Amino acid sequence: NMALIKHVVCAMSGGVDSSVAALLLKRRGYNVTGVFMRNWDSLDEKGVCSTEKDCEDAYRVCQSLDVPFHQMSYVKEYWHEVFSNLLKEYERGRTPNPDILCNKHIKFNHFHKYAIDTLGADAMATGHYARTSQEDDEVFEQAHTAPPTTLFRDRFEIRNPVKLYKGADLLKDQTFFLSQIPQQALRQTMFPLAGLTKEFVKKIAAEAGFHHVLKKKEVNTGFKLTCMSFQSMGICFIGERNFENFILEYLEPKPGNFVSIEDGTVMGTHKGWFTLTLGQRARIGGQRDAWFVVDKDIVTGDVFVAPTTNHPALFRDTVRTERFHWVTEDPPPELARTQMMDCHFRFIHQMPLVPCTVTLNMDGSVWILLSQPVRALTPGQFAVLYKGDECLGSGKITQLGPSEFTLQKGRERMVAAFQHKEQSTPEPDS
Repeated sequence: NMALIKHVVCAMSGGVDSSVAALLLKRRGYNVTGVFMRNWDSLDEKGVCSTEKDCEDAYRVCQSLDVPFHQMSYVKEYWHEVFSNLLKEYERGRTPNPDILCNKHIKFNHFHKYAIDTLGADAMATGHYARTSQEDDEVFEQAHTAPPTTLFRDRFEIRNPVKLYKGADLLKDQTFFLSQIPQQALRQTMFPLAGLTKEFVKKIAAEAGFHHVLKKKEVNTGFKLTCMSFQSMGICFIGERNFENFILEYLEPKPGNFVSIEDGTVMGTHKGWFTLTLGQRARIGGQRDAWFVVDKDIVTGDVFVAPTTNHPALFRDTVRTERFHWVTEDPPPELARTQMMDCHFRFIHQMPLVPCTVTLNMDGSVWILLSQPVRALTPGQFAVLYKGDECLGSGKITQLGPSEFTLQKGRERMVAAFQHKEQSTPEPDS
């Protein structure tokens, strides 16, 4: 019965994951449309833009699958909702995460609406390694519900929110990048790679003859916070340039001093705190040893540095977030009931999960206390929480607790004050 064939719009990036996602949907008998998204319009200094190649690769996959292909430009939206937001964050001394913001604002907002409202799709799909609590057929049972007009939901309304779970390939799991997406979009999203490992996906691609996408370099998303993981977005304008030169094209230089956290000595100068992120090596002229960025003061422009990569000034065990985004819209019942909950934390994709205790504040923000101090917790990055396999959501880190170094100094001062008091108290006469 043709009326039963469901229409799924698949986001195609020209890479192996989204190509296999489209292939699997087609094999399952869905009516598939592939859409390539352009988020940025510029060339690197060699005049090469990978966007054209990626678009061409996505088109070739759609041709071989015999499915319609569209391209959409979100350059304007990307500039206003992602990039200008990044620049503001940098100016505030934070290090933002473009991947999470792009999913939140572009893919699972503008693109989702385009797929459902304009192309009339029953669902959208992406090549992310993630899973939801829904079976495929349940995705299609979602009648499009208008958001409530009142501020408060009816307490008695029976809600069955869709949950977000880690993909089967825990090494490739991408729930970190999906931790800010809206529930409405998640309800209408399929992740065809949910149960597969990367190795198996490559095998499917090879058997399907997708050799042109298999040859591509794997884009590394991860530890290079300084590059704002721009490489991972495949944004061609940054090209091979270094991050400092790139960001200084958009922000006025704000020179300041590198200052030793240990004794306040001025070590050298920098071109602006936004060219540096916590935990990275500071390039200080004339210094034989490596110094690392441990803190910034955006009022004075001072960037504080410490002389070893694992200096106690880099380790903290408490962060506060802005209003937390729960994937299911409401905080977990246990947290709502008692204001406290044990779960797991990460702020970098693929970093090991750290056990933590979360406290819910009145304004919807949370305090997160970690079971052990973590290196280079960074304001502007997202604190992503997990309970078992479920990704609960995330909140942007806005405040850090004291560093191990600060606590150490505080303890030393207390001991010294106590000893001083002991010495200056005369012995009572016998």
